[in-house]
Amino acid sequence: MSDSDVVPADCLSIQEIGTVAGVFLIVAWVALLVTGLFMAFKAIQVDSESRKFYYLNAFICAVSCYSYFAMFSGMGWETIMGCRQFFYIRYVDWAVTTPLTILSLGILAGQDYATVFAVMGTDVGMILAGYLGSVALVPAVKWLWFLLGLGLFVLVFLGIAREFRQCAIDHSDAARIELYSRVSLLVLISWSLYPVVWVLTSGSGLMGVSLENIFYAILDCVAKVWFSFAIINHSGPYSSEAPHYSYQDDPQQQDDFERQYV
Repeated sequence: MSDSDVVPADCLSIQEIGTVAGVFLIVAWVALLVTGLFMAFKAIQVDSESRKFYYLNAFICAVSCYSYFAMFSGMGWETIMGCRQFFYIRYVDWAVTTPLTILSLGILAGQDYATVFAVMGTDVGMILAGYLGSVALVPAVKWLWFLLGLGLFVLVFLGIAREFRQCAIDHSDAARIELYSRVSLLVLISWSLYPVVWVLTSGSGLMGVSLENIFYAILDCVAKVWFSFAIINHSGPYSSEAPHYSYQDDPQQQDDFERQYV
C-alpha cells in the first residue's frame, strides 16, 4: 500500500505544512487584510456606482482574512487520505468569495441577475464537489467528484467568458468591455490553475502539503488582491465619460467596434 492510500484512521504521523508555507500564509493574510481595509475605507469616498465594487472587494478579502488567520493559527483542518493535512477552511472561504467575484464580474458586465445567480450557484456546486473529492476515502469516488467539479467549472468558465462578456459587448461601451476583458481574463487564468494544484495534491498526493499551500496562497492573492485593484480605477470601475457607440447614428462605427471586440 502506498502512502497516498493510507486512510486517516491508520495514520501514524501527519504530513503538515512547514515553516516556509506558514510564512506564505501570513504574507497572504497581510496582503488580504491591507487590501480589504483599503477597499472598505475607500468605498466611502467614491460615487455610488463605484462603491459596490469596493464593498464587494472588501468582503472578498475579509472572508479570506478569516480563512488565512485560521490556517496559520493551526485551525480549520483535518486529515485526509495519504495522511495529509487538509485545510477545509479554504473551501468555506472559496464557497463565499468566488460567488462574490462572479457577482462583481456580472455587475461590471451589466448582466441580468438571473444569469449571474445561476453562474454563482454553479460555482458553489463546483467548490462543494472539490471539497468532497478531497475528503473522499475511495479513489474512484474522489475522481468522480473531481470530474463533476471540473464539469461545473467549465460551465462557470463559459458563463464568464461568453455570457457575461457578450452582455458587456451589447452595452457598446468600449471602456466597460476593455475593463471586463482584462479582469475576467485574470480570473479565468488564475481559477484554471486551482484544479491543476488539486490534481497534484489532494488528488494524487504528488505534491507535498507545504507546496500545496504555497501555490494556493499565491493564487488566492492573484484572484483576490490583484483582482480587487484591477477591477477599480481612480475614476471608478469604468468611466462614465467613455464614448458610447450608437449603431444607428454611425454604421461604420458599428463595423469598427465589432471588429475590435466581437
